[in-house]
Amino acid sequence: MHPYFRQQQAITRRHFFGQSAVGIGSAALASMLGSNSMSSAIERISAPDVLPHIAPKAKRVIYLFQNGAPTHVDLFDYKPVLRQWHGRQIPDEVVGGKRFSTMTGNQVARPVLAEMQPFYQRGESGAWVSDLMPHTAAIADDLCFIKSMYTEAVNHAPAITFFLTGSEMAGRPSMGSWLTYGLGSSAKNLPDFVVMTSRDKEASCGQIFYDFYWSSGFLPSKLQGVKFRGSGDPVLYLRNPDGVTREMRGAMLEDLERLNAINHQKYGDPEITTRIAQYEMAFKMQMSVPELTDFSDEPEHILSMYGPDVHTQGSYAYNCLMARRLAERGVKFVQCMHAGWDQHNNLTYHLQIQCKDTDAPSAALVKDLKQRGMLDDTLVIWGGEFGRTPFLQGVFDDYRNWGRDHHPYGFTLWMAGGGVKPGLSYGSTDEFGFNAVENRVHVHDFQATVLHLLGIDHEKLTYKHQGRRYRLTDVHGHVVHDVIA
Repeated sequence: MHPYFRQQQAITRRHFFGQSAVGIGSAALASMLGSNSMSSAIERISAPDVLPHIAPKAKRVIYLFQNGAPTHVDLFDYKPVLRQWHGRQIPDEVVGGKRFSTMTGNQVARPVLAEMQPFYQRGESGAWVSDLMPHTAAIADDLCFIKSMYTEAVNHAPAITFFLTGSEMAGRPSMGSWLTYGLGSSAKNLPDFVVMTSRDKEASCGQIFYDFYWSSGFLPSKLQGVKFRGSGDPVLYLRNPDGVTREMRGAMLEDLERLNAINHQKYGDPEITTRIAQYEMAFKMQMSVPELTDFSDEPEHILSMYGPDVHTQGSYAYNCLMARRLAERGVKFVQCMHAGWDQHNNLTYHLQIQCKDTDAPSAALVKDLKQRGMLDDTLVIWGGEFGRTPFLQGVFDDYRNWGRDHHPYGFTLWMAGGGVKPGLSYGSTDEFGFNAVENRVHVHDFQATVLHLLGIDHEKLTYKHQGRRYRLTDVHGHVVHDVIA
């Protein structure tokens, strides 16, 4: 048989499609090989070309996600009627047949529960903030409270996934991945999307941090969040094995890069370029991460502002300071997730502990960014996946075990900096803090607004997957222009 026909018979389906994809892949590879930065070359072939769509007000985001759902009616949404109705059954017309978690779904007695601590109006803006949050109260004039948030999910994982990815089902790209895809890379020696987690010291609830909260979904895996660990080295393999110098490691990676480049030329698989970029970033992080985590250059008054836990790796205070240090080094999206707000039966004592652990660090981050001139172009977000019920979960006479159930129908989050109006309380719930009634803000509206602040039209930032163009806001969402400065 002629060698030409023998070669044709030897070509498998996998080989055919692999080679067919090389057209664009080869051009990109040639571009990369001619550049000192593999990552920037990959970015050029993966990101949209016309961005920003509008003039951006923010360059980066720090999302202080409060897993478990903070109780809005105890912290930021003051409702005097709760004190008047304390212990009495909440009116049926307020509840209106709404669904709740299985913990109170069949609970017949639903007595109204007053706030745990007194509320006062704070600053020139007059924002209502509970005594449970004195440090946040002190910066009320820097904050934009959205008091009319509402969502669709009533359980934690779907609700968190909805906020972070735009879908209740796992598998979609997270917000940090979308932003990195759209805006490209800005950090030189660190990932553009970093995640840190912490939890309440008492481990009061079983909240789990699932990897899909920071997944890149169907976007290139180069865009997924890099999770910093809460103990030991923030990322694995920062140190070379004994006997391996940095020069040796660099030479090994160069050889590995060449092998991967050959593989890419052969198959055209974009994940091979991701692998090359990840090896390069890992090499850079061997130098950048030790410097990042060394707080010896931080003034004592800054450290004390974040609170006594700031030196405890894996604590919320430590992560908040790390978030500021990451932001000033060019990281585009920092996602700090703190669990422990799920007070179903420990509201009377644990809420106070949780607020004490998180209040000062959150406020310190805003103040720290402001005094460094970074708050104007850094968007800080604080909030959970839903709120808590204005009525009691449990038995009214059992004060020690009072709690509040999940509540998606109206709750509060706040934002600071990054182009939002400071000193604004936007929207409202009804007199019981039950339903968002004025200037309602859906999760997709919130996401559209965040993208807008970063210069992105949420309807235009899309990615084609399985024949359909997807976006963070799915097919919904409106920018809330009233909160934009």
